[in-house]
Amino acid sequence: MSWAADPQDLAVLKGVKVTGDLGKEPTVTLPATPFTVNGFTTLLVQDGTGAPITSGEIVSVQEVAVSGADGSTLGSTWSTGAQTLPAGNSNMAADLNTVLLSAHVGARILVAVPSSTQGGTAAPTTSVYVIDVIDAYTVPTKATGEPVAPAAGLPTVTLSDSGEPSLTPVSGAAPTTLVAQPLIKGAGPAVQTGQTLTVQYTGWLWDGTKFDSSWSTGSPATFKLDTGSVIAGWVEGLTGQTIGSQVLLVIPPDKGYGANAQGTIPANSTLVFVVDILDAR
Repeated sequence: MSWAADPQDLAVLKGVKVTGDLGKEPTVTLPATPFTVNGFTTLLVQDGTGAPITSGEIVSVQEVAVSGADGSTLGSTWSTGAQTLPAGNSNMAADLNTVLLSAHVGARILVAVPSSTQGGTAAPTTSVYVIDVIDAYTVPTKATGEPVAPAAGLPTVTLSDSGEPSLTPVSGAAPTTLVAQPLIKGAGPAVQTGQTLTVQYTGWLWDGTKFDSSWSTGSPATFKLDTGSVIAGWVEGLTGQTIGSQVLLVIPPDKGYGANAQGTIPANSTLVFVVDILDAR
């Protein structure tokens, strides 16, 4: 079964050979190089025998990426650890959502993604991904547990009925050391460095200016809790917190982005996050 806007692209993608058992890293052989498609194209190579994937689930996947230019391997999560996709999320490509929501755990999916070299005359290139669905699971929508009275002098957090936080900043100088203040104490096990976390979060500057929020995307964020994936303040502040907790993080520049501006975040900014820890595995 397939979902592709262009039948010609689909026919090209069907020429890609994927070998190897499900649950093990596959080998990808392109029919010819350079391999190109005109648009985002997906193909369900083999459906799984597990539970059906439903909208709102977190989908754990292993993937291999191959260059259409020469067939070389661009990267593989089989050596770095599984990644996650939010099934049904509106920010994900519609074709990939469609194939995921029509498949079962254990499925193998081919995806071809074209791209162009901006500002040059190089021919468009295509990356080919083989995605194996390892698991699919649901997580709570917000932190659940016992409320904790925060220490004095910290910004005030107010929650909507859905659990989305808003922040009232405080006057005065920001802390110069990391603050990790639980606001809700969850009953789950303690988070460990290196785990993959699923969280809801909102981030503000110390003056209360909001710069980012997973709540606005329609699904929680997932990431590996290590300094290769997130800033040091998250790693240090969330390690040891329990699943189900909501944590207020006040992160000084040396544990955030330091002297480097990051998008709308100015250099040397103190960052404030409210993080709901929904899952860790």
